[in-house]
Amino acid sequence: MKIGYIQNSPIFGEVEKNFTQINELSNGIKADLIVLPELFATGYAFTSKEEAKEMAEDVDGITANFLKEISYNTGAVLVGGFIEKEGSNIFNAAIMVSGDKIISTYRKIHLYFKEKKWFSPGNRPFEVHQVNDMNIGMMICFDWIFPESIRSLALLGADIIAHSANLVLPYCQKAMVNRCLENRVFGITANRIGSEKRGQDEFEFTGGSRITAIDGEVLSSAPENDVSVDIIEIDIIKARNKSLNEYNNLFEDRRPKLYKL
Repeated sequence: MKIGYIQNSPIFGEVEKNFTQINELSNGIKADLIVLPELFATGYAFTSKEEAKEMAEDVDGITANFLKEISYNTGAVLVGGFIEKEGSNIFNAAIMVSGDKIISTYRKIHLYFKEKKWFSPGNRPFEVHQVNDMNIGMMICFDWIFPESIRSLALLGADIIAHSANLVLPYCQKAMVNRCLENRVFGITANRIGSEKRGQDEFEFTGGSRITAIDGEVLSSAPENDVSVDIIEIDIIKARNKSLNEYNNLFEDRRPKLYKL
């Protein structure tokens, strides 16, 4: 399997320009799975819920159609962030597409900082989707800090965690070593670069997108301040073996009856 990320530098509110940048960065790539950052086309630093609502869209909106084009050109399953609307609610979401099909969306469960003012918290549980012989689970940015996120996806059978992010804290990239090791899954963290200063807030995004292996090895790491694309080859079957040795299996050795509070 060939998997990878695109690390971009979006301009707030300039959706078409941001699409163009992704289109240029993905030109000539062939892969099985590509992950894009959280809110990769809209930007992040909203100043009001109304502003976020103006950029929200239905699941089959312009972002889905754009990702279908990239999927067709690259041959890859695409995962990327957008604002999903449902009735009066809007969600910080990620969408998965393959060819001309929308596989699913994931709505961010653990909202960070002022996201709690703009978005409704995710109202659906974690899911794993089997696409082209890959078992893919989605999570978004701050979900990483809760070990239950990846553990839930791993227990559901995920081989790969597609992790769209707009990281501003300095911890996630290193923490994904443990997250992948303790669950024996591959992780693709697709982050953005640049800064946004709007209203009272200023965010500096940390770049450093990376692919982490089931044993915690960092297979790919992007720079902190430059757009970047990387595609690597993995043996996905390794993620389906949860044994550390002949005596220890990470999932079979769990004792959930003793974990209860």
